[in-house]
Amino acid sequence: MTTLMQHNQAGVTVGRDGFDDFVAARSTSLLRTAYLLTHDRGLAEDLLQTALAKAWFAWERIDGQPEAYVRRILVNTYSTWWRRKWNGEEPTEDLPESGSAIGRLGESHRADDRADLWQALGRLPKRQRAVVVLRFYEDLSEAETAEILGCSVGTVKSQASKALAKLRLDPRLIVSQTPAVAPKEATR
Repeated sequence: MTTLMQHNQAGVTVGRDGFDDFVAARSTSLLRTAYLLTHDRGLAEDLLQTALAKAWFAWERIDGQPEAYVRRILVNTYSTWWRRKWNGEEPTEDLPESGSAIGRLGESHRADDRADLWQALGRLPKRQRAVVVLRFYEDLSEAETAEILGCSVGTVKSQASKALAKLRLDPRLIVSQTPAVAPKEATR
């Protein structure tokens, strides 16, 4: 009787047992990537679950880096989800109540900056967002990002350049270059 557990060229345990070990070790990092792509905890969990289910069926055929393979499934699945016409959002006339204000002014500005960056990232095209997430949030090299996305290193560089250019021009992220001038007091 043959065992389901084997080792690939990189020495990583593969097979059903290896898959369980991989999920236990890497699911937090993969969930973070999914969250950065979707901007929604529930969708991120669904995306990761879908990607891991797809990876499970191909697990014994994975040669090399299983994490890169699963990240590629994450990005590809995310891309196909957003090609659908309906993505779960429903327009409404009334806005929901805003969250509680942060007490200290400094924290409030930092939270606003993060929210503005988060929204600007969400306005990027899928491919550019995936490159930014993998390169700058996940700190992968250009070559690793290219491998995950199934494209050339040059494509990663150009997509990153375009994404950063769009972020630099995003009106919510532009900081005024002119200093604020206090109004002159009226002379008597």
